Amino acid sequence: MLFNSIEFAIFLPVVFLIYWFVVNKNLRLQNFFLLAASYFFYGWWDWRFLSLIAASSLIDYFIGIALSRNSNKTHRKLLLFTSLAVNLGFLGFFKYFNFFVESFSAAFTFFGQPVSDPELLNIVLPVGISFYTFQTLSYSIDIYRKKLEPTKDIIAFGAFVSFFPQLVAGPIERATSLLPQFYKKRVFEYDQAVDGLRQILWGLFKKVVIADNCAVYVDQIFGSHTEHSGSTLLIGGVFFAFQIYCDFSGYSDIAIGTARLFGFNLMRNFAFPYFSRDISEFWRRWHISLSTWFRDYLYIPLGGSNGGTFFKMRNIFIIFLVSGFWHGANWTFVVWGLVNALLYLPLMIGSRNRKNLGTVAEGKLIPTLTEITQMLTTFLTVVVAWVFFRAENITHAFEYLNGLFSLSLFSVPDVLPSNLIVTILLFVCAEWLQREKQHALEFKIDKSITLVRWPLYLSIIFLVIGFGGERQEFIYFNF
Repeated sequence: MLFNSIEFAIFLPVVFLIYWFVVNKNLRLQNFFLLAASYFFYGWWDWRFLSLIAASSLIDYFIGIALSRNSNKTHRKLLLFTSLAVNLGFLGFFKYFNFFVESFSAAFTFFGQPVSDPELLNIVLPVGISFYTFQTLSYSIDIYRKKLEPTKDIIAFGAFVSFFPQLVAGPIERATSLLPQFYKKRVFEYDQAVDGLRQILWGLFKKVVIADNCAVYVDQIFGSHTEHSGSTLLIGGVFFAFQIYCDFSGYSDIAIGTARLFGFNLMRNFAFPYFSRDISEFWRRWHISLSTWFRDYLYIPLGGSNGGTFFKMRNIFIIFLVSGFWHGANWTFVVWGLVNALLYLPLMIGSRNRKNLGTVAEGKLIPTLTEITQMLTTFLTVVVAWVFFRAENITHAFEYLNGLFSLSLFSVPDVLPSNLIVTILLFVCAEWLQREKQHALEFKIDKSITLVRWPLYLSIIFLVIGFGGERQEFIYFNF
């Protein structure tokens, strides 16, 4: 079920009314209702894959209890390995089986041992498997590390794993943060719900008006890149940068806002990343729930920033390559991760990766010339890296970049949709003004803005209804 669909527009208010007015007297019943609603939400896409979520939930639930009752180190390691093997096994089979088969076949052919066409399976990738797999893994790992006590409430745990607002595209929640919220009685808070609705509206605007309209031109330009000038290819790259940002952060806004309607607080997933002054700051602000997951469960166990330069470089490469591979079964994602690692390394080696920790131009309206230069440089660098993310294959990516960095880069673009460009510029201005807030429509409600906010809401609703592009599936549903 898509957030930008009629089905969800019916589903959400129905679930909301039952949640607060029918089952609100009993916490366990309320959690059970959320569990049922979440399974219905996911099953609307394909009910067959509900068994995967159920299996993952049950396995980690019982492993968590077993870990707490077992003090033998060998047994505990075996239990953790079981959780890792089962969850990553599901993920590996559905997401990477065909990729590995094709890659091994290509490798044998490259070394002069051609093999017959490999047998590939017609595998359907379950929506959201990368997200809920990491969520359940963090639960088992934290119990193993004795940072979390296992739950004995299987209903609360099942609801935590399948919580519908963030089930299929995050944020990737930690059990230490989200699970305790299922233990506490939720009380409806008007201000929290209103702010949640505003964040949902802003997320819909980003997805429907910006991302879906950009998608049309991105598909056109990337699909016929050899026919366009370098300047047009630059436009295509910039449009994709805004498409993927508004698509994914739009989903996160809707997820976080929806959760707030039900009395839950999810972690922030994006912090205006295109206002970053270097690539390190960009990665602190982009897909925060994934980058912090890799930091806590892979980077730090590898040694983090301790040790010599070689070990620091090794750890950075591992993190970015695994992050790239997490996004999809294609070498383009691996190269995208490698490119980001190469961009990040000079900052890390020079101890400048923690330089820009605060908000750019904090407390000021206009940034300095230096800050403007840093933001533009970082943004254009990210745009180039995004080409690998969007390309169909490595050859496509290099052909695109070869055309981009040609003399025709300085010609007049043959694709220049002025209305969309103006909309993007206004969107950037809105986010710039609110860059110190959680989202662009966050503000304190008082008499001074009463006459402004409702025309603003109605204008955004009008844009969503009247100027939305052709409905597109959320990009991160594929990951």
